[in-house]
Amino acid sequence: MRTLLMTLNVFLPSGIFVEKKEISRVVAESTIGSFGLLPNRLDCLAALVPGILTYESKSEGEKFVAIDEGVLIKTGPKILISVRNAVAGRSLDQLHKAVVHEFMNFNAQEKSARQVMAKMESSFIQRLSEMRNE
Repeated sequence: MRTLLMTLNVFLPSGIFVEKKEISRVVAESTIGSFGLLPNRLDCLAALVPGILTYESKSEGEKFVAIDEGVLIKTGPKILISVRNAVAGRSLDQLHKAVVHEFMNFNAQEKSARQVMAKMESSFIQRLSEMRNE
């Protein structure tokens, strides 16, 4: 008897993050808890929360991806996932380090963007005040 396998695609706003074939199982976290997908499971749709996505293939074994919130669609043997951000790692320890590094970079970029926005806002308010006084 032939074992059915699935394909997995993880999409980010910037492009394709993961594109794998011959996946035997996927575990994800939704708004109502963790759930698993096997090849014969019925089609479904789930809102994903930030967490760890686990998938397994015969050739690569178990893999982990830290994902942001998004949506998962399973239709037949295809699993399509769309998320805002994702970080991959071979082990949970490696994934933890990658997530910490990614969020540290994100926080630094966010802080810089906030500083620029604050300067723009204060400049706008100052000019608006000057226009009122004229």
